[in-house]
Amino acid sequence: MPERKKIAAIVTEYRPNSHADVIVSKFLKGFPTDDGLIAPRVDVASMYIDQFPEGDTGRAMAAAHGVPIHPSIVKALTLGGKELAVDGVLLIGEHGDYAWNEKEQHLFPRKYFMEQICGVLATSRRAVPIFNDKHLSYNWHDAKWMYDRARQLGAPFMAGSSLPLGWRTPWLEHDLDAPLLEAVAIGFSGLDIYGFHTLEALQCMVERRVGGETGLAAVTCLEGDAVWRAGERGLWSQELAGAACARIEQKPEGRMEDHCKNPAVFILEYRDGLRAAVLMLNGYVTDMAYAGRVRGEVQATEVYLQHGTPHAHFSYLGLNIEEMFVTGVPSYPVERALLTTGALEAALDSRHRGHIRVETPHLDVTYRSYEKVPHRPAGRRPSGATLDPWPPV
Repeated sequence: MPERKKIAAIVTEYRPNSHADVIVSKFLKGFPTDDGLIAPRVDVASMYIDQFPEGDTGRAMAAAHGVPIHPSIVKALTLGGKELAVDGVLLIGEHGDYAWNEKEQHLFPRKYFMEQICGVLATSRRAVPIFNDKHLSYNWHDAKWMYDRARQLGAPFMAGSSLPLGWRTPWLEHDLDAPLLEAVAIGFSGLDIYGFHTLEALQCMVERRVGGETGLAAVTCLEGDAVWRAGERGLWSQELAGAACARIEQKPEGRMEDHCKNPAVFILEYRDGLRAAVLMLNGYVTDMAYAGRVRGEVQATEVYLQHGTPHAHFSYLGLNIEEMFVTGVPSYPVERALLTTGALEAALDSRHRGHIRVETPHLDVTYRSYEKVPHRPAGRRPSGATLDPWPPV
């Protein structure tokens, strides 16, 4: 039997329901899925935890599973030695006591973590797979640096949200090279934290259109009544938005306009002419959805995430990360996260500058979508081991 891969977990904080908890804990305890509890194929060999808030569970989890917590990222990657001693890295820079800027972006230290990780890889002259949770950074310069540095070192790199791995009702995935004309994704919550999730729900669908992904030419963020007026002018498709919302099971009666006091929309102009939008409908929905127009047909689906423990959508995310750790091949293109990172920054910049249209010549990100994702749910709702009690350690 080949030796099991050793993984370092580099996280900002570890507490119940944090991203460290819902991802790293599964690498320690197993992945609850619709088909049962799947045992990890790799070992978490070390942790670095940047902050220890009240309610920290990282120390207890590490002790229960015999994982040392190191005082620095370097020591976590070298296992206390002088050279890289692990075979993969989980970079989870979500949650923690970090500043916000004037655009309401949370300034997580993902690029700093990546610099430390890549420094160890470079001086050890060995590249290993890296997964970065959610968007790469709050700004394009840092995000592009992270992407370029991984490529320079030859390190397999994945990033992004769990949204592309949620349950879909009904099942929908566009064929590769689908003649997609326009699309809408529905989301909710804060524009920084959940705007990225909704962008990923959109992007994992539209990247499969004819010719593959070509990048974004411009982004506009609107809020309040301007959102509804933009829909009336055809800047986003009311028909597609209605079709997507119709797929969401848990929502109040009546029109979205009657429930959303301050809606927001990201209007996305793609370089190949595709028109798309992300609608954030706080007060109306607490689940997500997508709709696209393929030729003359409207296709729509709800994108469902499990509410509460064990947050099994992160099981499918974790299994795809693990696949990269084992094989050295990313389960889907990191360019998706690079593009959605830039799109989110542009949207928040548009908002901060008075809801203007922001041209994005730098977002000329091109790539082709995957043929098949190794691990994803097939049912309409969580089932099986995802419904079993989840032990605290």
